[in-house]
Amino acid sequence: MEPVYLDHAATTPLDPEVRAALLPWLGERFGNPSSVHRAGRQARAAVDEARDRVAAAAGCASREVIFTSGGTEADNLALRGVLERWGPERGRHLVVSAVEHEAVLTTARTLAASSRAELTVVGCDHSGRVDPAEVGSAVRPDTVLVSVMLANNEVGTVQDVPAIATAARVGNPRVLVHTDAVQALGRLPLGLVELGVDLLSLSAHKAYGPQGVGALVARYGVFPAPQLTGGGQERDRRSGTENVAGIVGFGIAAGLAERRRSAEASELTRLASRLTDLLAEAVHGIEPTGDPAGRLPGLCSFVVPGCRSDLLLAVLDELGVCASAGSACSSGAAVASHVLAAMGFGELAGCALRLSLGRSTTGVQVEAAAQRVGAAVTRVRRGTGWPAG
Repeated sequence: MEPVYLDHAATTPLDPEVRAALLPWLGERFGNPSSVHRAGRQARAAVDEARDRVAAAAGCASREVIFTSGGTEADNLALRGVLERWGPERGRHLVVSAVEHEAVLTTARTLAASSRAELTVVGCDHSGRVDPAEVGSAVRPDTVLVSVMLANNEVGTVQDVPAIATAARVGNPRVLVHTDAVQALGRLPLGLVELGVDLLSLSAHKAYGPQGVGALVARYGVFPAPQLTGGGQERDRRSGTENVAGIVGFGIAAGLAERRRSAEASELTRLASRLTDLLAEAVHGIEPTGDPAGRLPGLCSFVVPGCRSDLLLAVLDELGVCASAGSACSSGAAVASHVLAAMGFGELAGCALRLSLGRSTTGVQVEAAAQRVGAAVTRVRRGTGWPAG
């Protein structure tokens, strides 16, 4: 039985061009970018070239790219760094949405619990959309940062970030706006100006790059206070010797993702629609989640009554389908999705299934996956005594 990988929202395979580009930096090219000799200068040039590539894909200036260890660090740097840098002057109030990735939501709650910030969590509708007007109403004179993700990692809903940013600044013209765009690179158009944001988080391994590298794009002049101090790398914004191989790979991956974005998004949308239709026929009671009119290309999400997520994923794994319940950071635990709970799914929040397609997904794989999901649901429901439809 051929395996079918449908968990690209968790991580993507390394693109062959990316692998070829980064391999020399794992071997014969090993200089430290901070060294002044030839090997160090070569490494510095490679990091600078990668920064230019990431900046072009993200729609920003090269000097606005801060390399990090991934999306989680980028989100933490945005929230903690902005609060530390601008909080004493502008206030300690944060506004985030209830459907944020844990890297934002847990960080914001941790800051509030330790009395370093005050927090307002804005809800969403049944499709996971955040109302810009509600965000605007939550902003106060002492609000220092608003953070709403561009594309949700669990249900794929795409937020109207430009409208959210506009509404936030009506209430407070000085408020800074951050968006977690980790899922969006290579699937949606980016850009600080176009989105109306001041800070934007990225991760390489969601776009066929290496794991362990990402970036926070910070509009020039609003750089957050560094959370890692030491040697002063990344222009004193994130100390620590750069992960040269990872950064080189990130640069190549970002360039490829942007060049292929339009064609790949169209094909992923077509395949995702086909998969959704097949599952509607194969699985009684399955319900798609997220906004059907504004969703991330290639991401299909459902609630499956009678199927606890962890049990369904275990059976799917036996049948050769790699899937998840939502965030890969927590899908190993039998817990309900906080995103689906915020969307009002109640007990069904523990019955989530996410199938995320990617660059290598074929129509044949989609057909096979639908059949195997149907078989897995039947087996799980039989074992739990859920009544047949």
